[in-house]
Amino acid sequence: MRYSALSLVADALGLAPRVPAWRSPAPKPAYDVVIVGGGGHGLATAWTLAATYGITNVAVLEKGYIGSGNVGRNTTIIRSNYLLEGNNPFYELSLRLWERLERDLNFNAMVSQRGVANLWHTDGQRDAFRRRGNAMRMHGVDAEMWDVAQVRARLPFLDFDNARFPVRGALVQPRGGTVRHDAVAWGYARAASALGVDIIPHCEVTAIRRDGDRVTGVETTRGDILCDRLALATAGHSSRSAEMAGIRLPIETHVLQAFVSEGLKPLIPNVITFGAGHFYVSQSDKGGLVFGGDIDGWNSYAQRGGLATVEHVVEAGVAMMPGLSRVKLLRGWGGVMDMSMDGSPIIDRALANLYLNAGWCYGGFKATPASGLCFAHLIATGAPHAVATQFRLDRFDRGAALDEKGAGPFPNLH
Repeated sequence: MRYSALSLVADALGLAPRVPAWRSPAPKPAYDVVIVGGGGHGLATAWTLAATYGITNVAVLEKGYIGSGNVGRNTTIIRSNYLLEGNNPFYELSLRLWERLERDLNFNAMVSQRGVANLWHTDGQRDAFRRRGNAMRMHGVDAEMWDVAQVRARLPFLDFDNARFPVRGALVQPRGGTVRHDAVAWGYARAASALGVDIIPHCEVTAIRRDGDRVTGVETTRGDILCDRLALATAGHSSRSAEMAGIRLPIETHVLQAFVSEGLKPLIPNVITFGAGHFYVSQSDKGGLVFGGDIDGWNSYAQRGGLATVEHVVEAGVAMMPGLSRVKLLRGWGGVMDMSMDGSPIIDRALANLYLNAGWCYGGFKATPASGLCFAHLIATGAPHAVATQFRLDRFDRGAALDEKGAGPFPNLH
């Protein structure tokens, strides 16, 4: 069924049949492409394979329910305010795909381009943000520099006179914003299923069968499945998934916590990031303040974090916005992040017919549409997409690290 105003009226009047958003088929013995990981990247890849390349004999295998991984465990921010040549065009492509996503999928993903403001507090940060803003403009990406008067007029609740972290201005991307994370998973799953892709939840891959340089299939909790091509998009579990095929990745897994407050009246008009610490916040349609900060800092596959990080994140938030100290914290959650050695992702072929999508660090959710497009292009054509050529796995051997933050080869610092 295609969603429209007419279908909404028909449904309200009980004139339209109620059907599941996507099919629930049993796994077939074999597929042209098997995608391991039913998160945003895996589902976006499956939909692009079917919609763009006509490859519909595809299965997406998810060990939990659809949306149980990082696609449903993030702070929903989208942006393309990157500095480096390898990152900026990719994330701008992703933002442009976000802008048309609801039309492409015929699904309300609640895309809200409310703007992203990165606060700066020192002369050094001002210069760095000007450099980034100029790089963005050179790539045709929107960027503005607000002085302190402009920030004060728009965000008067910030602590402008903080002795340690005075707010001096902000680098702003007006087209950035937020998207409803659950709706992204549901929309891609529904659209892919409608084109013939099999979405198979509660189907954990326990082994990968390999014959020399080729993969022949996977063993799962719902039986063995053969495939011509295998694609891994398992986020924080990428190292474990690749290890099943005998591949060791330059990735560590860390927990990233996020939080939401009680519902408040409209307060924060856009996404705000704190320049003197790692803190980012926006306000949801329900009124809750959605925020996060640094990873916990030690390796873990648990979808929960420690209280020390809760304190650390809230301290940064209160330093930026003192009124936050009076707000009740409603709940928190954790996602497992696949932190690469240079803070940038990997989209590449690892074996003759095994493809990797991994190493997204903090940038996974915002990259979802472009990741699906580029990964599907690689799987369908065998060649990397033009905007993903610097995401090759061998860059670590070639000394061609794509280090946006300049933190060096330390995954926990990216």
